[in-house]
Amino acid sequence: MPFAKLGLSQDVLEGVAAMGYVEPTPIQAHGIPVMMDGRDMIGSAQTGTGKTAAFALPILTKLEESAPGPRALILEPTRELAAQVETACRDMARFTKLRVGVVYGGVGYGPQNDALKRGVDVLVATPGRLLDHIERGNCRLDRVGFLVLDEADRMLDMGFLPDVRRIIRKCPSKRQTALFSATIPYQIDNLIKWAMNSPEVIEVGKRRSPAETVRHALYPVATSQKNELLLALLQKLEYESVIIFCRTKHGADQVSNLLKKSNHPVAVLHSNRTQKEREQALTGFRKGRFEVLVATDIASRGLDILDVTHVINYDVPQHPEDYVHRIGRTGRAQAEGDALTLMTVEDVSHVRAIEGFIGREIDRTRLPDFAYSYTTLLDSSLGAPGQRRKRARGGRLGRGFSYAPGR
Repeated sequence: MPFAKLGLSQDVLEGVAAMGYVEPTPIQAHGIPVMMDGRDMIGSAQTGTGKTAAFALPILTKLEESAPGPRALILEPTRELAAQVETACRDMARFTKLRVGVVYGGVGYGPQNDALKRGVDVLVATPGRLLDHIERGNCRLDRVGFLVLDEADRMLDMGFLPDVRRIIRKCPSKRQTALFSATIPYQIDNLIKWAMNSPEVIEVGKRRSPAETVRHALYPVATSQKNELLLALLQKLEYESVIIFCRTKHGADQVSNLLKKSNHPVAVLHSNRTQKEREQALTGFRKGRFEVLVATDIASRGLDILDVTHVINYDVPQHPEDYVHRIGRTGRAQAEGDALTLMTVEDVSHVRAIEGFIGREIDRTRLPDFAYSYTTLLDSSLGAPGQRRKRARGGRLGRGFSYAPGR
């Protein structure tokens, strides 16, 4: 079904065409009619499937003309996501008279105050900064008719759920609400029961399944050799761009410094970086000025970074869901990608949890010609159940890579 058949306004359709959209993705094809009908919606879709347009296009159509507002509120867990969604909404609304604004922390209040005084129809916000503006008298939510809770499970992980509840209480009870979440833990389920009215559930793809175009590999290694193996992998890989995920901000800084000393063009992204530093890192990585982005899980969800050929988990994520989100940075929109994970003895339980979560074993491998220090993982994990000795299926793992143990 083309966009023109979904009931969107002509001005919004012109914005869609200007953005280069040709046909709606599955989450858009299923979600837009629900939103156009005025029903509440719960959406679940893999990363890169276009869920922002699934809620933004019908909201922009139904708002039609500019009026005192905000009349649509979109909550995001991070500054980066808020800025990204605001840009997308502004692009979609370019041929309308609607005004789109954004408020998030880490930057001064001045420009945000000015935008709110001028008036916005669609407001994209992070919970903490929005509450600050409300308490300062800069913003009211009593005209909000559309509420979107994006990445709700991520907001739960970051401790924002109490703030989200405070914000919802300030919105009219008569409104349309959409919630997007990769998983629905009981806290989110309680929020749904409290904040939503008989929502339609739209699930595109399996919540637990990584993209089928991504190849996975585990690299068992002694903890003392993680840095050495990472450098050797980067030397062997045929990559265009790679994101390296670390568990902590301190760890991300250490890995970034290691790579800089080895003359890798690298940027770093975590919550201790200033907003300007984050924007410079993302812009430089998108434009190819940096081939490597070292990040914490702040970059694992929703960021619009295309053409990432490789994801490397320097640290195994402690939550299985985070593995799926991390590797979702590659293999987007049916493109091929590779997800490589460094695994130490301390990571065994987390790896088992990840394999149980995604419903498959991940092949263990060694990097040829690398002088491994002995670790029991080199004995046990390579010959684990299923004898995970599988040849690589081509792609960009690099010459000489093999999933066979080859001692």
